[in-house]
Amino acid sequence: MGKGAEAGGGRFRETLLLHDLQLCRDRTTALQVNVGLNCDLACRHCHLEAGPHRSEMMDRATMDAVIDCARRFRFESIDVTGGAPELVPGVAHLVRSLAPLTPRLILRSNLVALNQGAGVELCSLYRDLKVVLVASLPASNAQQTDSQRGAGVWEKSIAALKMLNGLGYGMEGSALELDLVSNPSGAFLPPSQSQAEKKFRGDLMRRHGVSFHSLYTFANVPLGRFRSFLERSGNLDEYLARLAAGFNPCSVAGLMCRSLLSVDWNGRLYDCDFHLAAGLFQGGRERVVCELDQLPPPGTPIPAADHCFACTVGAGFT
Repeated sequence: MGKGAEAGGGRFRETLLLHDLQLCRDRTTALQVNVGLNCDLACRHCHLEAGPHRSEMMDRATMDAVIDCARRFRFESIDVTGGAPELVPGVAHLVRSLAPLTPRLILRSNLVALNQGAGVELCSLYRDLKVVLVASLPASNAQQTDSQRGAGVWEKSIAALKMLNGLGYGMEGSALELDLVSNPSGAFLPPSQSQAEKKFRGDLMRRHGVSFHSLYTFANVPLGRFRSFLERSGNLDEYLARLAAGFNPCSVAGLMCRSLLSVDWNGRLYDCDFHLAAGLFQGGRERVVCELDQLPPPGTPIPAADHCFACTVGAGFT
């Protein structure tokens, strides 16, 4: 039984049944690659408990197995995440090798990692390969951002965004896509995505001259460090109830787990990065990417857990 079994799943399954819904796979079109848990930040909302003390990283052999998988199955999009991918040795090899194998290569960054070491050089590589950058930024002001992510993070994030704009990322009419992701800093749900995007766009341009393409707002998933925060603050039950109360049946059809295959730093397979954090293997058993001889067929059941409510609240987590 996976380490996320404490999250249960009974209530979420009951909610699906109540709406005559099932959580099953559609056609698998996307590959997500989690290259490790080492990160220069230790954000309070992190479902993976990534941080500077974590040593888990994808090695070259596993990267090559992922590349071989991408070559065989030709995914419509590939999403590289972490931790902070920029801190993983060999990530440039992974990015260079994956870029020709998919029409849409995405890399998720916390922005701060782009200000130091290999991160600075990687930005030019991302530009040359037209990698889509998805950057996390909790708020459009320093106080909330530093509260969630640590002192000085806001200043470094703004510097990284200005540098990316200088490379052409996020500029109007540019093919270099820069999207932002905002998660709430506490035990509450995110605001309207359209309203938040309008505020971010206005605040960042007016105060800092920074532009981006789109903003996505997502609910925090009650796993890892965020779950521990909820438990310590006495907010876990109330937060879970709030997620369940906000269940949107229309969101189920577009859930990322229905079309995504997730691979961790050891090559193990999951339905999404949240199931990865909860230890719920794809297909109910541990397998690694080099053993994959076919993609999960449509109709394959997806393990359900109560943390799935975070992906079905409001507009959903697609």
